[in-house]
Amino acid sequence: MANEEDDPIIQEIDVYLAKSLSEKLYMFQYPIRPASMTYDDVTHLSAKIKPKQQKVELDMAIDTLNPNYCRSKGEQIALNVDGTCTDETSTYSSKLMDRQTFCSSQAASNVSRYAAAIYRKGELHLTPLHGILQLRPSFSYLDKADAKHREREAANEAGDSSQDEAEDDIKQITVRFSRPETEQARQRRVQSYEFLQKRQAEEHWVHLHYYGLRDSRSEHERQYLLSQGHGMAENTELIKSPSEYLMMLMPPNVEEEKDKPVAPSNVLSMAQLRTLPLADQIKILMKNVKVMPFANLMSLLGSGTDSTAVLRCIQQVALLVQGNWVVKSDVLYPKDTSSPHSGVPAEVLCRGRDFVMWKFTQDRWVVRKEVATVTKLCPEDVKDFLEHMSVARINKGWEFLLPYDEDFVKKHPDVVQRQNMLWMGIQAKLEKVYNLLKEHLTPKKQDGQSAHPLLVSGEQRVNMAKAKVKQNYGLLEKELQKQKAESKANDSPSKMDISNVRIKEEPVSDEEPMDASAYESMNNGMVNGIHSEENSMDSLNGHLPGGCTDRVAQELKAFVMTTFKKQFVLTLSELKRLFNLHLASLPPGHTLFSGISDKMLQDMVLDTGCKQILVPNPLRHHLAANEAVRHLLWSFPHRFMLFHRMN
Repeated sequence: MANEEDDPIIQEIDVYLAKSLSEKLYMFQYPIRPASMTYDDVTHLSAKIKPKQQKVELDMAIDTLNPNYCRSKGEQIALNVDGTCTDETSTYSSKLMDRQTFCSSQAASNVSRYAAAIYRKGELHLTPLHGILQLRPSFSYLDKADAKHREREAANEAGDSSQDEAEDDIKQITVRFSRPETEQARQRRVQSYEFLQKRQAEEHWVHLHYYGLRDSRSEHERQYLLSQGHGMAENTELIKSPSEYLMMLMPPNVEEEKDKPVAPSNVLSMAQLRTLPLADQIKILMKNVKVMPFANLMSLLGSGTDSTAVLRCIQQVALLVQGNWVVKSDVLYPKDTSSPHSGVPAEVLCRGRDFVMWKFTQDRWVVRKEVATVTKLCPEDVKDFLEHMSVARINKGWEFLLPYDEDFVKKHPDVVQRQNMLWMGIQAKLEKVYNLLKEHLTPKKQDGQSAHPLLVSGEQRVNMAKAKVKQNYGLLEKELQKQKAESKANDSPSKMDISNVRIKEEPVSDEEPMDASAYESMNNGMVNGIHSEENSMDSLNGHLPGGCTDRVAQELKAFVMTTFKKQFVLTLSELKRLFNLHLASLPPGHTLFSGISDKMLQDMVLDTGCKQILVPNPLRHHLAANEAVRHLLWSFPHRFMLFHRMN
């Protein structure tokens, strides 16, 4: 009671609902015009409306006598739009741009919450709005000017040549028959921009009479904004019980439904898709994608989806081809449908597409001509089959769209076996229907191609090489230990003995043999890095005079360290070749010209932290040369390595 006394009622106002203009009342807004500059005093020349589209056009006069009006520009615009003609169709009959057109656009699609109100004699009268329109200047006259300009250019180019022709040229006419429109094609056409524009143009304009603000007719129409009767019969909508009135004042929290963009009927968002049962989700995805690996399907279905349930559902709508799932033909071509190209029934299309799928189970490549010959279908239908699951390669044929999914085949052998049995049944049916010959049943192997995975990624090759190296690692170790034992038994050990390693000095490759003569000309009178002059420093068996040993060792060590930082694995012959190139780049009289033997070079390599490894000939162990190099890199995690290839 105390709160009510603190907030007393000052005045009570009766509210009335007027409905006389509820279906005709529009509110016009001029968003590019300030509120202080209205169009009330501007002369309105014409007005028209399309009621269904709620589209309005107003023609207003332009004050050509205003000092701010540029008369020359107005004349130029009128000339560009109408040309020199002054008939009834001209936009500016006075040869001056003296009018401006305003076109409307809907400011809000839902105006049920808006009303116009008039307060008079202590009463509030509300009239619901039928539409809220925003009017902006239209520049359609520029389009007319462009059209006139193109017409003039075309007339100038043509000239009078058409008058000289006595007879019209004979033109070839191509007769085309329209294809039967499918339901999907019809829906796409109905929702296209061109169709909407055409439908809007079909509604005719309704011409209106404009009455000014102070006109007597306008004053008469404004009276309809007042409720005509104050009786109970007309205002029953405003008479509510307290609970109903409270509900109207404070409605429950209901999220306002926003206008969603209209999408084609055959398109579903991922959010809508995940509300469907799992089987329907898989069917819709496969029908749209047509070819998909199992891993991609699981990622689209979202986390938490049971893979066993997915496998059970996918087998109902798709078949396994090269480890990937391809949608079944009867899903794409349901019963009682036909080809949009040739009108062939769905049963024949399914058989032809099954033949293409079966061919891809035999080989990665399919020839379009062979498919057309066997199935006797038109080229357009065959092309549709192939585009569903393959891609065209120039001068090769059609290659299956996805690489062989070996992971799925290894993880689910039971599913693969079941699918193979299904394909055997399909093959038996195809043999009866198409009378397949032996050449059709035997897969054709092209050069360098096989039915098993042809597209092998770099990672797969590395994994295969690793597996081969692991298989041969034990054999290599045993052979190495055997040769070490033999060398120890035959030769006496020494401090720097490397007799347990048999080195064959050979060129780096068959195409690039070492040429000793090339280095003779580059070494400035030196052979193998040794001076031939009498006054040069003496060297005997790779031993240098004392005093130069430390300096030569430092230079040699610097070369070895620099070389093995760039190339981790080298043969001795390749290292010697690089050393000779290094000597050729040094100035005459350098300390390294004192003579470096192969033994000194090899000892320095071992002293710098490299490891000498015995590797048999890779060809004897069915390993490629690059795989043997990978074996060294994986097996010995040292920074530098010296690789000797044995016989």
